Amino acid sequence: MSLEWEQVIVHSADPAALGQWWAEALGWVVVYSSADEFEIRPAPDRMPGIDFVRIDEPKKAKSRLHLDFRPDDQAAEVARFLAHGARRVDIGQGEQASWVVLADPEDNEFCILGERRPEND
Repeated sequence: MSLEWEQVIVHSADPAALGQWWAEALGWVVVYSSADEFEIRPAPDRMPGIDFVRIDEPKKAKSRLHLDFRPDDQAAEVARFLAHGARRVDIGQGEQASWVVLADPEDNEFCILGERRPEND
């Protein structure tokens, strides 16, 4: 059996606006756009992607699924996302967490993890 992970679906009030925000934030490309759907990928033929799909009901609680990003420089990436319009959120992570929780323009949480530690040989 073969199984390939194709994409993550994000429900959105405005798929094009949120999808474009993420495309610019990640440096990804748009591979599909319609009134109700907006799909981005790292490159046109590279998966997985993120597919933003219209939903009319508003977000009601903490996201049950979110994206984690592992940067080379956590502080620089947090600053870059904040400058791009993300905002810091508290979902109960506490002040000692090694990751930073942010939210996109539609309040979807995502994390900027701490820098990767060198592996022991």
